[in-house]
Amino acid sequence: MSVFEIWWVWLAVALGLGIAEIFLPGSIFLGFAAGAALTAPLAAWGGLSVPQLAVAFAVLSLIAWFVMRRVFGFRQSGRKVFDNDIND
Repeated sequence: MSVFEIWWVWLAVALGLGIAEIFLPGSIFLGFAAGAALTAPLAAWGGLSVPQLAVAFAVLSLIAWFVMRRVFGFRQSGRKVFDNDIND
């Protein structure tokens, strides 16, 4: 039995990625954390091998990322362009 076939390992990975989302810049780790959390019940079910769990993790992470991008909206440009000078 591989360590990635244990359901609580997937929850620990999800927790670690969630913590990384808080402390590191960017907002990419939250989709991976959601994918890992959603993979945990599949690992608990026990009917999937490690490669199948890895594919499920990748697909669920991608779906979670698209859902969060849809819910929270698109990121706007970080710069602001001024057309007029404040001193004019």
